[in-house]
Amino acid sequence: MIELLIVIAVLGILAVAVLSAINPIEQINRSRDTGTRSDSEQLIGAVDRYYTVNGYYPWQTGATDTDDVSTAWQVVGDTWVDDTPEVVLTKLSSAGTAEIKLSFVTRITETDYNSLYSYNRGTQGDSTYVCFAPLSANFSTEGANRCAATLPGDFPASACGNVTDCGVSGNCVCLP
Repeated sequence: MIELLIVIAVLGILAVAVLSAINPIEQINRSRDTGTRSDSEQLIGAVDRYYTVNGYYPWQTGATDTDDVSTAWQVVGDTWVDDTPEVVLTKLSSAGTAEIKLSFVTRITETDYNSLYSYNRGTQGDSTYVCFAPLSANFSTEGANRCAATLPGDFPASACGNVTDCGVSGNCVCLP
């Protein structure tokens, strides 16, 4: 009986050691961040395809619309509209040009989803960025490292030192 108790105690100690080594909460947060990164890449791809086909960005109403070229730090969702105001995600989804699926729009606009932020400074040749608040330590470090580096001129200033939108670290992960 004593030997059995000793074996159970050793197995318990090993289980605690293994759980602390793999940190399941960090692993869950990292997988969520990876999913959000993938969604950000899909959204950037959709914006790029829309621009290629139409000659203007989805937040613009036409090729001559230059006053609304900048989406400076917009939450991706129902409030991301053009001058009409038509929701940009509707223009990109199957209800519009079918650059993204309607199920994708539904998923990224749910209340429990990690918010995405779009940014385009509006100058010719600028990149469109999609940013999100990191949940895991690994992605937080990535955001901090990027903010500490020399940033491109079209990089969103709101992605660095913004604890309101970018979480506790204050540094969002931005793509591209």
